[in-house]
Amino acid sequence: MTVDTRRATPQDAGAISGIWAIICAERDTTAVNRPFTAQQEADYIAALSEREGVFVAEADGEMVGFQTLDLWAKYTDSFDHVGVVGTFVLPGQRRAGIGQRLAAHTLAFARAHGYEKLVIYVRARNTRAQAFYRSLGFAPKGILERQVKLDGAYDDEVFMELFL
Repeated sequence: MTVDTRRATPQDAGAISGIWAIICAERDTTAVNRPFTAQQEADYIAALSEREGVFVAEADGEMVGFQTLDLWAKYTDSFDHVGVVGTFVLPGQRRAGIGQRLAAHTLAFARAHGYEKLVIYVRARNTRAQAFYRSLGFAPKGILERQVKLDGAYDDEVFMELFL
């Protein structure tokens, strides 16, 4: 399988929205409970700064995952060295190196754009994602208790960081 990674454009919004729909339906891998529409995703991509991005992975011409990089906060420049990431890979493509390829692309972009640290929030139940981030060098820094509430059930989130 050939996997290519690149920065997303607003034209990728429909495919990204389709991935959101599948992952949100799982109800246990992400805190996002409703998929973003193609228009919402296109607007989000178009509004990102030059230092932020959505990066997509395509396997044999089909989009199979994406990773986001956002500034930690936009209301002050004292956080400009910190980014927030998120990784979303279709269920049938997990554990096939897609996340690793996305991370290599995103981390190179982050370094080239002046980031010194990346953070991620991972649902406590999503132990595979926690292991993935640990494999990239992220370290757990704490637990946010009852941070997620989906379908009336609570889940904690593990806060992790990586110094670049």
